[in-house]
Amino acid sequence: MQQESEQDAWKRMAGKEAVNYIEPGMVIGIGSGSTAAHMLHALAQRLRDGLTINGAVPTSQATRQLAASLGIPLTSLDDHPELDLAIDGADEIDPRLFLIKGGGGALLREKIVATASRRFIVIGDSTKLVSKLGSTAPLPIETVPFGAATVYRSLEKLGASVQLRQRDGKTFITVNSNVILDCYFANGIEDATILDLQIRAIVGVVETGLFLRMAERAIIGGASGVEVMLQR
Repeated sequence: MQQESEQDAWKRMAGKEAVNYIEPGMVIGIGSGSTAAHMLHALAQRLRDGLTINGAVPTSQATRQLAASLGIPLTSLDDHPELDLAIDGADEIDPRLFLIKGGGGALLREKIVATASRRFIVIGDSTKLVSKLGSTAPLPIETVPFGAATVYRSLEKLGASVQLRQRDGKTFITVNSNVILDCYFANGIEDATILDLQIRAIVGVVETGLFLRMAERAIIGGASGVEVMLQR
């Protein structure tokens, strides 16, 4: 058996702590990515221990498949348009709990689920903490393919170095049949709120990977254990 890395251990700690916020009868949103996968395993254990929920809305096909394999009951936003709680990971988390998400390509569905939830908790390991967004991860922008070239140029005018996301040598296509433009900022993002508004104003942009004023708390696993950060 492959030995668990230190970072994976931190992710597992955060995921295990997060499921303590899930109460009987809830309908929840379940996120995508490696930290969310640890959370799903912890949730499956709670269900085996007797917790009952009224369903979970997955944010990606990978999450759907893993949850189903673990016996987690699934539902949809069609059946439950308002969720009690969403738990998801992030690529970066700043001190205000502003986030960059979308490294896995599911940012649109992740934002829809987070917005549909009364409460949103972000989970991660301490390597995800940054003083300024854009310091370590690119900002993904989901874009209609027809307008990608125009959006690309508009993003460059905002100071971004832009790359069309590729996967295995081919253009990455989201589950929504869109493309992703990854934006790199040499000195990080100076004002995420203004940048988000500027990008949303570009015709052809579907959604940004900026999740601002959405997470009520962050659960972070690290060398000293689990830290809970509250929205400022």
